[in-house]
Amino acid sequence: MPLILVSPLSAMLDALDEYHPSHLVTLLSPEFMITTPEGFPAERHLRLALNDVADPALGGTPPLEDHVLDLIEFSHGWTGTAPLLVHCWAGVSRSMAAAFTILCERSWPGAEHRIAREIRARAPHASPNRLLVRLADDALGRKGRMVEAVEAMGPCNTVQEGEIVEFPLDVFGL
Repeated sequence: MPLILVSPLSAMLDALDEYHPSHLVTLLSPEFMITTPEGFPAERHLRLALNDVADPALGGTPPLEDHVLDLIEFSHGWTGTAPLLVHCWAGVSRSMAAAFTILCERSWPGAEHRIAREIRARAPHASPNRLLVRLADDALGRKGRMVEAVEAMGPCNTVQEGEIVEFPLDVFGL
């Protein structure tokens, strides 16, 4: 069954051991970027160095269009025969935005709200990075629907760190 997993960095190695994903996406600040975990194929590990900022004026290394395009291209190499694991520092913002992007890219235009509702149901702590979502919305030509869907999710349960969350693609009709 095709499955996208989202986890915080602290649970990433456990998720690798438990789920044996074929692909790994890391979204961390440049100064905290990790190397590919031992034994995991480097060509199936996408490392996106960006800070968790929703406004580029706040400084740091904000999400850019190239980050989103790299994520989308990388996800095309994932066949779904084994899970895809996405993680960031806390498993709340950048990784949830990346999972939302991949799910939307694989779905039909108009499914954005359904996907966002399912993410909220499975991850009450999810707070997808708004800038990443806006850039993905533009890249996928969703005409603001991804942004609207994330805004409609409402406030999240505030946590220091998320937990491993499973997003089976069949739940999303994919």
